[in-house]
Amino acid sequence: MKKILILLLSIYFGLSGCEENKESHLKQQFPEYSIAISDDSERIAYTATGNGDVALVFIHGWSCDARYWRNQVPVFAQNYRVLTIDLAGHGHSSSTRSDFTISSFANDLKAVIEKEQIGKAILIGHSMGGGVIASAARIMPKRVIGIIGIDTFHSVAEQMPQSVIDNMVKPFEDNFKEAAQNFVSSMFPSDTDDQLIRWVKEDMSSAPKEIALSAFRNYLGQYITGESAGVFKGIDIPVVSINARLWPTDYEKNMKHISNYKLIYIEESGHFPMLEKPEEFNNLLQKAIRIVK
Repeated sequence: MKKILILLLSIYFGLSGCEENKESHLKQQFPEYSIAISDDSERIAYTATGNGDVALVFIHGWSCDARYWRNQVPVFAQNYRVLTIDLAGHGHSSSTRSDFTISSFANDLKAVIEKEQIGKAILIGHSMGGGVIASAARIMPKRVIGIIGIDTFHSVAEQMPQSVIDNMVKPFEDNFKEAAQNFVSSMFPSDTDDQLIRWVKEDMSSAPKEIALSAFRNYLGQYITGESAGVFKGIDIPVVSINARLWPTDYEKNMKHISNYKLIYIEESGHFPMLEKPEEFNNLLQKAIRIVK
């Protein structure tokens, strides 16, 4: 009888452990979202994980969402407070505003940081998210201690005429899905995992067309007005780029507009190093964080 009782207890506690592990695994797959209200009443969905005096705030790129940081959250949440944000019109956030601009996205970020009462934040932005975090740093100078751009800030002073932007946008206006998929295909090296490319192509090309075009035009418009470089005026906190070599980065010109700038390359990667080479990327991101702190 005693042996049977011990056996039953062992099975019970073993199953309980499995349930706990299963629950933990499910939380990693399906994170719990919180909501912050931006200044124009948009509902901004975000996740908050881990603890620490410094918060790492991850901002996705154009037509992406917080899922693109799935390889970073469990790693960095061991030592930091980690926030991932779906900008308005993306992921789980609402999409009622008329124009989706870099400045409005920066206010989405601000709403989350203020709700979470973050005192020290390092902002990490991919692609278009680089413009968002630079704009957010300017409106939150007392909360942001550093900026890390991921395959962005290639040449902040580059100038574009309106005609060039119109030509870039036209294929997306004519056939958004096809243009987005072609655009994504050009962002990966030829030896990238086919399944990853297929997932990113399908995901980004499924974005709401009008929202995507609004954000695209506004982001590119910074290179007409000069705001792509002007946003860094008065920002003296450390700024680090982790860039692939897919597109050239003009380090010398960037140094003229960003007062405290460092460049780190990730080799043999395309535009999505956090997905393509997560382990190497995480090591470089940790290096960038040490530079910023």
